[in-house]
Amino acid sequence: MNVRYFAAARPAAGLEEEKFDLPEGTTVAGLLEAIQSVQRPEPPAGTPPLPRILARCSFLLNEVAVRNQATVLGPDDVVDVLPPFAGG
Repeated sequence: MNVRYFAAARPAAGLEEEKFDLPEGTTVAGLLEAIQSVQRPEPPAGTPPLPRILARCSFLLNEVAVRNQATVLGPDDVVDVLPPFAGG
């Protein structure tokens, strides 16, 4: 599956997107564990670490909001990581 990072998640992750090859039946929660298990460089000054950002994020699964972290993902799915945005 492909994970795309937006806003503050992007510098915290150190890249715009990455692919994960996870077992069949992996859930959103399992994907989040896999994301957090990746060794990453320190984020830029003023950017919180990725686990802290993930705790506050919303997620899109194939461009549709997903709120249940028990949702099962498929190998061709795209998950967008969306931190809270400011502004209006």
